[in-house]
Amino acid sequence: MTELDEDESPELPRVLIPLFQGVVHQDAKPELWQRLIDLQARVRDYVSVLGLELVLDEAEGYAYLRQREPQEGEPELPRLVRRSQLSFPVSLLLALLRKRLAEHDATAGEPRLVLTREQIADLLRVFLPQTSNEARMVERTDQHIKRVEELGFLRRLPHEPDSFEVRRILKAFVDAQWLGAFEQQLQAYRQHLNEEGR
Repeated sequence: MTELDEDESPELPRVLIPLFQGVVHQDAKPELWQRLIDLQARVRDYVSVLGLELVLDEAEGYAYLRQREPQEGEPELPRLVRRSQLSFPVSLLLALLRKRLAEHDATAGEPRLVLTREQIADLLRVFLPQTSNEARMVERTDQHIKRVEELGFLRRLPHEPDSFEVRRILKAFVDAQWLGAFEQQLQAYRQHLNEEGR
């Protein structure tokens, strides 16, 4: 082992462990982010042994690990990174937030998109069935927002508890293809609602 390797070896676990725990955001942990940038080649080599790959977007400021798809002829490895089945309202909210982020990027000079709980509820309200129980609707909306927050796509602002930053990593998970497929499902859902309302 060279002297350089000895110096770097304690740093590698400090970078790998947070990646195994979830997404690393540049703005949340700048020192960790810089270590990750410096050690990214070693991180890629290490996680590839486990069938994972490092996704690192320096421009948007996030990094995470995802399961590598097997090459042709390779056996499929057991999943180390679990997938979550999302409910329709949570999927809907992700799609709506992704569209809102795209609109924001196209028009605003501000890099961060911040929405209030009421603005998020308004996005959802258009698509969810009408109900006379407003309290129940608010409770359900809060549950959906909480789930999206747990997934790491929304971050509650510390000094404004009813405001949320839409995390830019959403762009990596909800791409144009996913959005297109979801838009088709949404049209079928709208048609179903219209038929029920007759």
